[in-house]
Amino acid sequence: MTHPTRRARRWTAATALAGAMLAGCSALGPALLPVDTGMKLVGQPQSAVAATFGQPTDVYRLDDGTTRWFYSKQPLGEYSYAADFDRDGKLTNFRQMLTTAELYKAQINVWTKKDVLEHFGAPREPIEYYSRLKREAWSYRFLHEDQWYSMFNFMFDDAGVLRQTLVTPDPLRDRPDPR
Repeated sequence: MTHPTRRARRWTAATALAGAMLAGCSALGPALLPVDTGMKLVGQPQSAVAATFGQPTDVYRLDDGTTRWFYSKQPLGEYSYAADFDRDGKLTNFRQMLTTAELYKAQINVWTKKDVLEHFGAPREPIEYYSRLKREAWSYRFLHEDQWYSMFNFMFDDAGVLRQTLVTPDPLRDRPDPR
């Protein structure tokens, strides 16, 4: 039989461990819920965003005078978060860009490489060139319909105009059927 003092010590240790784990989870808030954390910063200056998320992986000054910072989890992750700032450097929006809805906004025969960079950040996968097609391919990992590990491929002609997009299975996650 367990002595009551030992049981009390175990209970106290278990409670302390659970409390430490919960404190650790809240400290990881930006890593676990980046969009929620980012949206709480709307209206804050760039310095507050940098203090929360660190230095961005890409920074683009857009034609309208605003700025977009990217926090990319590529090449192995399926996420790239965009922090949009107004002309005064205040955060106006924070969102995950590599979603089916965002990727399908790409306009064939209209967008250029610049548009893709400004909307999704720089590709982290090796850029490939298909000489017979005369197409350069930029690939981004994403969760198609928030379910399937996939690659979204942008195909540019030699002038840098987007001519085609393709969704393909992610070769790192696509496994043969075990049957």
